[in-house]
Amino acid sequence: MLRIIRAFWRDQRGIALILVSVTLPAIIGFSLLAIDMSRVNNLHNDLQKAADAFALAGAAELDGSTGAWARAERAMATLVSNEGRFSTAAPNGRFTLTSGQPGGALRCNSAGNISWCFLKTIPNDDVAITTANYANADPAVGELETRFVQVTVTPTGFAAIFPVSFLSNTATGSFNVGAVAVAGFRSSVCDYTPVFMCNPYEDTSLTGGVTLEMAANQQQYRRRQILLRDNGFYQPGNFAFLASPEGNGAQALEASLARVKPVGCYAQDGVDTEPGQSTGPVQDGLNARFGISKSYIGSANGPAANVRMGLKSINCNNGQTNFETDPTKGVGLERDSCLIAGNCTLMGGRMGTGDWNASRYWAANHPTRGALPSSLVGATRYEMYRYELDPDGNPATNDSIAGDAAVSGETGNPSCNQTPVTTVDRRILYGAIIDCQAIGGFNGRANNIPVRAFGSFFITEPIKDSKDIYVELVDITGKGGRGTLDNFLRDEAQLYR
Repeated sequence: MLRIIRAFWRDQRGIALILVSVTLPAIIGFSLLAIDMSRVNNLHNDLQKAADAFALAGAAELDGSTGAWARAERAMATLVSNEGRFSTAAPNGRFTLTSGQPGGALRCNSAGNISWCFLKTIPNDDVAITTANYANADPAVGELETRFVQVTVTPTGFAAIFPVSFLSNTATGSFNVGAVAVAGFRSSVCDYTPVFMCNPYEDTSLTGGVTLEMAANQQQYRRRQILLRDNGFYQPGNFAFLASPEGNGAQALEASLARVKPVGCYAQDGVDTEPGQSTGPVQDGLNARFGISKSYIGSANGPAANVRMGLKSINCNNGQTNFETDPTKGVGLERDSCLIAGNCTLMGGRMGTGDWNASRYWAANHPTRGALPSSLVGATRYEMYRYELDPDGNPATNDSIAGDAAVSGETGNPSCNQTPVTTVDRRILYGAIIDCQAIGGFNGRANNIPVRAFGSFFITEPIKDSKDIYVELVDITGKGGRGTLDNFLRDEAQLYR
């Protein structure tokens, strides 16, 4: 008997079953915890991906123009369809996250499975977003300043498999899972000249009720000639300079204005302005586009293919010019009548009404071609200039009439045996358009100044012994634009949180 007892005591067969029996609850518990952690992590990932997608879709519409809130809501409602799993809010744990379009009138709203707020700023990552970061509640103001959208996915229920009631009588194992994302819209341009203009149409009481978007979109307003001036004050119609990667000394400024392809890139949400010496550099740099700047005659930064400007003579050694004064002989693209007479009433006397004499221009500069073509009746100066380069709109036909001799003998061909630049339109000046009055108090050097839009302006004539630039507005980026600047744009929506 004693021998049997000793044998049983030493026998280890079946001990594994005992150990497994003891540890099995712990093994099962840890397995269930691992499964629950995986399920809740997957649920959170689904919700976070949905929040990110909603925020990015909405942010892509926040271009700082009227109607941005409604467009953002529409994008979130129609462009995003994300599925979530492991929620208790739907059969089998699967559900689709949706949004809606409640009208775009409120800076904070909700629809479907999400809520959102439109923001003008965001703090550092370690600082919570508060109402101080919200856009103005009035859409007329708030839509213009909105740069970000904060999307919150409505928390959804999750039920753990792990029997937490064994650990605590009050524990249920159910809780909610949510997600938040903040995305913003960033628009920038590259290959732009380091110039900005104070929005000529910012104060509509000075422009007959015409806005910048109306001016870019309607031919009758694009015909208006604008006198850009640099007099040291940032008011509608004035121009100054942006910080340039080439520097802002007189020589660098002149080079950047003359350059065929500038090297600067600028973001719409903030540019840095830089005071510059403008009289000589602006005149020499921009006049290089007409082939009458001594520094650039014969250089790689050559003139436009059509430089018709009423030129009587030019000294190719020193760039000295003599201009025609009789419009019946050809003075180039004429000014609006009130700018000729000096009695304009729009924009403090520096904006014309668009009544330039196209028929007289045509008769003086193309005297052998009969009456003004019907397609040019009511045309802008830029449209006339482009017609001279390519009347049928087909570059392959090579039917330019820029070489026609005017009554004065001038043609549109560059002087001094210069080779014109045809890869870009040298008569176009690109620049940032800033609502200088709305910003208020900024002058000279300033950082992070928001841009209303980036624009293109047609230089109607060379600068003649002054700092004044006569231009027509051609197009703008964003809402109201006609798409001619799309090649310069670098638009992107990006996540910030």
